[in-house]
Amino acid sequence: MKAKLTLLLDKGTIEEAKEYAAENDTSLSRMFEQFIQATLEKVSRKKPVRRKKPHPDVQRLIGIIKLPKDFDYKKAREEYLTEKYNGLK
Repeated sequence: MKAKLTLLLDKGTIEEAKEYAAENDTSLSRMFEQFIQATLEKVSRKKPVRRKKPHPDVQRLIGIIKLPKDFDYKKAREEYLTEKYNGLK
């Protein structure tokens, strides 16, 4: 949904922006929207990912199963799915 926004800018900046928009076959509104979207994408990429601690019940289970160092998770998953679905993937 679109909404109206009023901005106060230097008159010269507005004129240059209008010329630029006309040369690039776009509108000031579209230029501003693209600028804001690009800026927000950059900011959201920089935010650190917060990892929540596992529930205490889950934490007690961590490390309870000992697997060989060369354990192949992908192969084990494939074997499990093959057995579960009788050869269908």
